[in-house]
Amino acid sequence: MGRKKIKIQPIQDERNKQVTFLKRKHGLMKKAYELSVLCNCEIALLIFNTSGKLVQYASTDIDHILMKYTEYNDPHESKSNQDVRHINKP
Repeated sequence: MGRKKIKIQPIQDERNKQVTFLKRKHGLMKKAYELSVLCNCEIALLIFNTSGKLVQYASTDIDHILMKYTEYNDPHESKSNQDVRHINKP
C-alpha cells in the first residue's frame, strides 16, 4: 500500500512546520549524500529556516564548491520553485 499524497502548501501550525522542517531536512541531506556517493559528484546545500538560521551540507569542502560556482561561466541548468512545480503536476 502506497503513501497518501499530500497537498504541497504552506503549513500554518508552527509546531507542525518545525517538525516537518526537521524531518524533511534530514531526508534532503540523506538524498544529497546518496547522490554524491552514487554519482561521484560534488554537492552543496544551503538552507535558511524561517528564523534565518543557516543549515549547510557539502559533500566536500564547501569553500571549494562555492569557489567553483563563482568561477563557472558556461551555460548551466538552473531551477526554481516555479520549474519544479511544473515537473510535479500530474
